[in-house]
Amino acid sequence: MRWRIDYSKDAEKFIYKQNIREEVKEELKKFLLKIKGENININIDLKKLTGDWIGYYRLRKGKLRIIFEVNKAEKILFVEKVDFRGDIYK
Repeated sequence: MRWRIDYSKDAEKFIYKQNIREEVKEELKKFLLKIKGENININIDLKKLTGDWIGYYRLRKGKLRIIFEVNKAEKILFVEKVDFRGDIYK
């Protein structure tokens, strides 16, 4: 079974506005490779979030932040929010 990536309305809107669909997709693919353990040489800046965002992960790519949730049972990545560093947690 393959992994599926779903996006919230806010994430879709930001991705469309900034025209960064491929960048976001590539970063999430790197994350999936990392958790599968297929390629050790992949460097990603990943952090498990706490507080209001408990259960979510933050992936950093330059000034861009991607907040997503992982459902391993159903193999779904749900991207809750994508935004720039200063605005993501507001």
